[in-house]
Amino acid sequence: MTWLVDLLTVMLLVVGCFFVFLGSFALVKLTRFFHRIHGPTKASTLGVGCILAASISYHAVHGSGLHPRELLVAVFLFLTAPVAAHLMSRAALSLMDKRPEDPSDPTGPEGHIRDDADERAEKHARERLQPRDGR
Repeated sequence: MTWLVDLLTVMLLVVGCFFVFLGSFALVKLTRFFHRIHGPTKASTLGVGCILAASISYHAVHGSGLHPRELLVAVFLFLTAPVAAHLMSRAALSLMDKRPEDPSDPTGPEGHIRDDADERAEKHARERLQPRDGR
């Protein structure tokens, strides 16, 4: 039974390390601030969460039992990382000279994004309704 817990621990560590690496890579490689803040916040939080889950499972089986320190670190991580990213994004928006447009505003007068798709759908409907030659 312990080999199953060991396998789960190893898988959690591998997944956690992958997501921590992905978050670090996103921080280094992405160009704009708002892109750079997204990678570490999401990926690293998931990665550190998997590593903490692996630590909890290891100490529950092989160590001295469950300790509240891993649970407290996980709770504080999942509470503070999104809030900190949100506050940094709001601060960056307030420091910008020209703010980006509101994405909730419709792009056209009727809110259509692609008029050519509507035109193709109307053309296809007209073709279905017209009688074909030879019938």
